[in-house]
Amino acid sequence: MSSLPGPSPWLRFYGDVPKSLDYKATTLYEAIAATAGRALDAIAWDFLGTTSTYRELIASIDRLATALAALGLKRGDRILISMPTCPQSVIAFYAANRLGAVPALIHPLSTAPEITHYLDLSGARIALTLDALYGALNAARPKRPIETILIARLPDYLSPLKKVGFWLAKGRKIATVPADRRVRYWSDLMQAGRKKTSPLLPTGGSTKDVAAILFSGGTTGQPKGILLSNRNFIAESLQVAAWGGIRDHDAMLAIMPIFHGFGLGVCLNAVLMAGGRCILVPSFSALEVAKLVRRKRPTVLVGVPTLYEALAKDKTFAATDLSCLRACFCGADTLPRPVKDRFEKLVKDRGGTVRLLEGYGLTEAVSAVMATPLGEYREGSIGVPFPDMRAMICVNNDTTRTAVSEEGEICVSGPTVMTGYLDDPEATAQALRVHEDGLTWLHTGDLGKMDEDGFFYFTARLKRMIKSSGFNVYPAQVEAVLYQHPLVSEACVVGMPDEAQVERVKAFVVLHDPALAKPETEAALIAHCRERLIKWSCPRDIEFRADLPKTRIGKIDYRALIETGSTVQNAGRASE
Repeated sequence: MSSLPGPSPWLRFYGDVPKSLDYKATTLYEAIAATAGRALDAIAWDFLGTTSTYRELIASIDRLATALAALGLKRGDRILISMPTCPQSVIAFYAANRLGAVPALIHPLSTAPEITHYLDLSGARIALTLDALYGALNAARPKRPIETILIARLPDYLSPLKKVGFWLAKGRKIATVPADRRVRYWSDLMQAGRKKTSPLLPTGGSTKDVAAILFSGGTTGQPKGILLSNRNFIAESLQVAAWGGIRDHDAMLAIMPIFHGFGLGVCLNAVLMAGGRCILVPSFSALEVAKLVRRKRPTVLVGVPTLYEALAKDKTFAATDLSCLRACFCGADTLPRPVKDRFEKLVKDRGGTVRLLEGYGLTEAVSAVMATPLGEYREGSIGVPFPDMRAMICVNNDTTRTAVSEEGEICVSGPTVMTGYLDDPEATAQALRVHEDGLTWLHTGDLGKMDEDGFFYFTARLKRMIKSSGFNVYPAQVEAVLYQHPLVSEACVVGMPDEAQVERVKAFVVLHDPALAKPETEAALIAHCRERLIKWSCPRDIEFRADLPKTRIGKIDYRALIETGSTVQNAGRASE
């Protein structure tokens, strides 16, 4: 059966969004330079009150590229970027692209063994990090030693007054970087680059060249390097901008970290290619984001469910005029309906009309590949594919397409799909498969359905599915039911080893009122599930916690709960 039987059914819900887009055959640097050419004096980024115009951004990129070239960085080389979302990480990303080099972006709080793995996998010989994070990078022991360590400081781009404030609050606690012949300081490099800036020349790179290496979450073994091309990023940026109507008058809070496809592809590239303003957020706290919304008046907000849950609970955010918000999107994890309702009610109460719309994506396709249309909402849907993206549901681990509304594996095809996994042809062949239609399809490893109108629905990650007494249990489905109970603030469902059932369904719950963490509350929540779910999907026990562990991008870390769940005493256990 053809993957697209006639016109895609979802196209009639596009509204004003074009059915197809024009993707220029350029590098990312050339795309940003083109934006600067039409918006030289517009603000490109805002970092804790310090701003840069597009003219200044391009000049900074060129200066750093000149300095990096003098250090020997050239086309095809890799540079490790271990930084929060700040001006230096933005400038370094595009400067590497200017030279045709490949940035490998990692979480700045990675441990020395993790950094060792990333360096060995990427082969990077130059690394950029903060002075406060030098210790972990120095402790890494890659097979090929690092030749150059670029050290940046957060105060490099702060006003004099904020530099003093940073010093008093955090700076004086940062250990001095010891003498190290490999170390070069950001401020010195930028000064050297200023003196040696050369005329703007073509990079010689191609739109098909790899533009970045991002890393998977490591669901099985060590994280895999994901190779994403200039074309992948440019396509993602244009698709997101078209879907969200992002224009040069828009401003977005860049809350999602730059080492993640969501942060890099949506919060940064999409906004800068559109000529908008990126409000850089180096670390998330609901209070600081609330203050930024109040002061900076962003028009677009994107994030994960836990971000919106935290904002809905924050008193400062609840007292802020939210009429500035034009579009809010949620991705990277399942959005519980109560979280959506609480956030939307708060926005409405504070003068806004925006709805929190869900999307779906994965790093192997940069980030988002589909989202809810601005003018059409379907309960529980993750939306419809972006322009030029195709999606379908296949029989698990097969290329055969399922019938409408039949569950199977979500597969996507289009210009944002990765070129492959770094030095892992076996994993690449498993994920990227050519179907009968001649197209290369990314098999996501996620289960879902598609209705007759082309709206998609996420069910569960194949690797997270629980097998209990021979039946498939989908944690997201059980969590959605738990979130419906008024006492539940957060919930995560996992499978625990069990001799009789193979896996036992267990729920971890955070209550709005911790004082109610009692056996009778556990019994009430289990009864609530049994009224709404098939018996084998219901939790056999519930563990109450003050909070749930989070991954580095703010998602609930179900793996950590599996590891610790069997050793932590339950706050209350219902009789069975």
